[in-house]
Amino acid sequence: MEQQDAISFAVGKIRSEHRSLSAVLRGMQHLMRQASEHGEGPDFPLLRAMVFYVDAFPEQLHHPKEDHFLFRLLRQRTAEEAAVLNVLEHQHSQGEGRIRELEQVLLRYETGGPGYAFEFAELVEGYAQFYWRHMSLEENIVLPLAERVLSPEDWREIAAAFGKNDDPLFGATPEQEFQELFRHITTLHPPPVFMDEGWPQRP
Repeated sequence: MEQQDAISFAVGKIRSEHRSLSAVLRGMQHLMRQASEHGEGPDFPLLRAMVFYVDAFPEQLHHPKEDHFLFRLLRQRTAEEAAVLNVLEHQHSQGEGRIRELEQVLLRYETGGPGYAFEFAELVEGYAQFYWRHMSLEENIVLPLAERVLSPEDWREIAAAFGKNDDPLFGATPEQEFQELFRHITTLHPPPVFMDEGWPQRP
């Protein structure tokens, strides 16, 4: 793969996976707003599927590959933005704990009734804002730096690693168990724009 092809593929893949996560987060926010406005419980199976998706794909595949390939190679090539990489890697390490918390509070909400609605809605909002700021750092700082300093061999390695990711939600051939989730999400909210103006550029 030529360097420019590898860059375009890898950067496009990373951005596409960010859009997938953003769509799920916006869908979760939308469900909780609907529940609050209508005074009734949300679609709990759909919420569970969304939490499962975030755990199964971004947390288990996307973030580890950013750490093991993109961030590692950047550290080998330059000391620039080392503090930003430190912050991002630390946030990745917190991901599993945040997912477990979402799962636990969602279970309390589903089994314990509407008294837990506010707690779960607040957790979803905090989780979404956390990851949108995280992705903003990656797209506004890390990817431009990578395009400037990484070698052709680096980009081929990154492209090969991310090329093995088959996003079960928005990939070319979504796994059957996620097809219904995709249909629900696109019905809930239009295609997301997650790089909102006003996001902080640095931690």
